[in-house]
Amino acid sequence: EIHACRPCRLTRLESVESDLDGRFGERYRMKILPFSVTSVVVACIGTTTSFVHPFGGSTSMRTRNYPKQQHIMSARRTSLGSAIAPPDDPDRQLGSDSNPSTKFGSPISDALKELNKSSIDFLKSTVFDSFFEGEDRAYARFYALETIARVPYFSYLSVLHLYETLGKWRRAKYLKLHFAESWNELHHLLIMEELGGSERFLDRFLAQHIAFGYYAVVILLYVLNPVQAYNLNQDVEEHAFETYDKYLKDNEEKLKNLPAPKAAIDYYVDGDMYMFDEFQTGCEFRRPKIENLYDVFVAIRDDEAAHVQTMEQLQTELDVASIHDGECEIDIF
Repeated sequence: EIHACRPCRLTRLESVESDLDGRFGERYRMKILPFSVTSVVVACIGTTTSFVHPFGGSTSMRTRNYPKQQHIMSARRTSLGSAIAPPDDPDRQLGSDSNPSTKFGSPISDALKELNKSSIDFLKSTVFDSFFEGEDRAYARFYALETIARVPYFSYLSVLHLYETLGKWRRAKYLKLHFAESWNELHHLLIMEELGGSERFLDRFLAQHIAFGYYAVVILLYVLNPVQAYNLNQDVEEHAFETYDKYLKDNEEKLKNLPAPKAAIDYYVDGDMYMFDEFQTGCEFRRPKIENLYDVFVAIRDDEAAHVQTMEQLQTELDVASIHDGECEIDIF
């Protein structure tokens, strides 16, 4: 049974080949062949000549070597660089206001990027490594991390809503994208709360007050230069990815013998995956396998990797892609 409406949900793979051109047009084609899943191909993103790439003159993106475990359902992660349309293609060129960075921002220097990274490293070493020291403090650390990590998306939404209210700029897809990212981080937080990470008053007090201050800081940065705000959050998400990745390596056997929390099953298995798909801006079709607590942390780690990719992309002239808006060509075999 194939569900190919806007949520683009695949509930069962059968020996069927379905051409959906008649319903969705040539941009949205899905082919189903027996019992294996391959990759996602992006063919929807263009370039603009009015914005200088923050990482240099090339339109190819920075890439990081994230572990192979994040390629869920045997899907190969598509390079964002390979998704850039040729600059001589007029149908794929973007205007100077295609995303918040091109409309309101400007490229930042390497020194400013280093300052952002140093700020996150300082917070990690002075607060997280000292206050949450010890193996029994892991869930409390993750609770604090997720409480803080969802804040930038609230800040982005607040500023974008303000711009829309004032009639200054309106791009609904970025409101949807940042809400989808905050929705994902919310469920990470619910998982950590179910695991007992929020039991201590001091842990909640520290995390919530840092989050409150961070919200104001990100709003200011986003108003001044969205590129800088996105770069700072990229460093936060990279720290989250590395934290979960290390925890998985150090506790693999123990985690595989523990059950998955109900909040994780409700989100990754039984939940509506529309918002989950929305923050996969690389047009990747992901469906995490959740059988134990190890699988839960793998899924959370891979979510953080997806956020890093999106933050990198938003610092450039590239527009983001959405599976649900018919902007991705997905071949599923």
